[in-house]
Amino acid sequence: MTYVRNATRTLAVCLVLACCGTALALGATSSKLAGTWKGHYGGAVSGHFTIHWKKTGSRLHGSITLSNPNGKYDISGSVRDGKIKFGAVSVGAKYKGKVRGTTMSGTWTSPQGGGSWSAKKSS
Repeated sequence: MTYVRNATRTLAVCLVLACCGTALALGATSSKLAGTWKGHYGGAVSGHFTIHWKKTGSRLHGSITLSNPNGKYDISGSVRDGKIKFGAVSVGAKYKGKVRGTTMSGTWTSPQGGGSWSAKKSS
């Protein structure tokens, strides 16, 4: 049970960092990353997530809520040239990927394993 919670938390952190990273790389379009994103993740752990992004200057920060393990975590990240990186330090998860318009996707890793993730902006 602890293994699944840690892996999920790690995934959540990585997703958040990826989203933040994308916003920074997009420059003028980074404000479009602010808002709510919904998606799913699979691999060593699977489930659904919701990310709430806020933009302050050129940085993104916010929270991610995971279905498995169930919880809400703070996130932040960076983006450059459409490539995103983010993570949840508290759970050891790292995320990377790409953002295109209202969608983003990539891979995640944690001490418990890894997998893939994808999300779409919902508001």
